[in-house]
Amino acid sequence: MDNLINHPGILTGFTIVILAMLLLDLGIFKKNTHVISNREALMWSALWISLAMGFSGVIYHYMGVEKFAQFQAAYWIEKALSVDNLFVFIMVFGFFNVPRELHHKVLFWGIIGALVLRAIFIFSGVKLINMTYLPETDIFGHLVKINVILTVFGFFLIYAGIKSWFSEPDEGEKDFTKSPGARLIHRIFKVSNNYDGDKFFTVENGIKMATPLTVVIAVIEFTDLIFAVDSIPAIFAIAPNDPFILYTSNIFAILGLRALYFLLANFMYMFSRLKYGLAIILAFIGIKMIIAPFHHISSPVSLMIVGSILILSVITSLLFPVKD
Repeated sequence: MDNLINHPGILTGFTIVILAMLLLDLGIFKKNTHVISNREALMWSALWISLAMGFSGVIYHYMGVEKFAQFQAAYWIEKALSVDNLFVFIMVFGFFNVPRELHHKVLFWGIIGALVLRAIFIFSGVKLINMTYLPETDIFGHLVKINVILTVFGFFLIYAGIKSWFSEPDEGEKDFTKSPGARLIHRIFKVSNNYDGDKFFTVENGIKMATPLTVVIAVIEFTDLIFAVDSIPAIFAIAPNDPFILYTSNIFAILGLRALYFLLANFMYMFSRLKYGLAIILAFIGIKMIIAPFHHISSPVSLMIVGSILILSVITSLLFPVKD
């Protein structure tokens, strides 16, 4: 938390930029519900990435190259892991037959919920990590300080990486009505079978009912919660004691997902081999966590490794696309 105290101006600037962009996104550019074109999605993607890179430049100027590399590594790891999440979003929209012009609204409110959940996970996670360091121990002639949470996360990420590498695509269409999010909405509200424009609630025969749009958002939120189980431990390996770097990088990565979704829906072949790259990244981060007490892999080196794996994954996807 020292960075927050020493550089309050950076936090203030970050907050102003994020709030201003959200207000523009919700209030001006997306006032009228419409289908997002590739051109519009590309422009928004470029804008969000530019803002993230600009903010990382501010971090470099005021905090140095180590914090800059931490921000970059956490940002691109979260961005890459989120692509898997977007594939599921595409399946959810298809399953519920969500009209294309409503996709943006669902993603907007889904991501707002994700921002709140990530804040809870990151800030409570950093506190938990700081509480779970074991006393210094002599191992093989070296004094080391092992952290229980980071070690557990490390083994979990190695397992997640292996599982991701060997996972097979789901056969058939998944029934998202059985998702805990969907079941929760059906338990609380009566749910209509019909959409009513972009409304979350409607009135049928004098009865107020939730529309399928409400169910879709609940499913999206629960899906993000599941994916956070992988992504949050992964970024803790980058800056386990700096919630400022973790949260700001996470926010920029998540807020660019809406635009990335609309590009991804039309260019899925560019990421057909990404799962193998993500599997390697998860395993690498897990190993980094486990060996951290014995050998420190610097943030710039981690950034180069993660970036190289992501680039090779996209190149491999383009050269050997999965036709399905």
